Amino acid sequence: MRISARADYAVRAVVELAVRQGEGPVKAEAVATAQDIPHKFLEGILGDLRRGGVVDSRRGGGGGYRLAREAAEITVADVIRAVDGPIVSVRGERPTGLAYSGTAEPLLPLWIALRANVRRILEGVTIADLAAGALPEPVERLAAEPAAWENP
Repeated sequence: MRISARADYAVRAVVELAVRQGEGPVKAEAVATAQDIPHKFLEGILGDLRRGGVVDSRRGGGGGYRLAREAAEITVADVIRAVDGPIVSVRGERPTGLAYSGTAEPLLPLWIALRANVRRILEGVTIADLAAGALPEPVERLAAEPAAWENP
């Protein structure tokens, strides 16, 4: 599984909005500067996040972006889906849309299990968790495993 630059930037932007939630709408330029994201690229991402119901926007001098709902109600999976679509795909298709025969038959449950594990993690971490700098214990435990930091 790969996390695209678009998804990485989107999560970073949403966390930035979460930590600034009490400030009112935040300009895209401020988010881009704070997170070192190319401004034009961020504008497209923010549009996708708005269409996906993750952020709201307001035009004008006092305008900008803010979360569309509470940070505790937005998961990392919500953000990734808003900008990249399905979290796990095989050749651009959802695993449930695939069919294998013969010796390849075990691949389908493997892809389904992979999707289930990725979803369990990404749906279990909220933007509020990230904004608070505290991941859920199961995620912390996985990240603490030495093998998690190795690149085989």
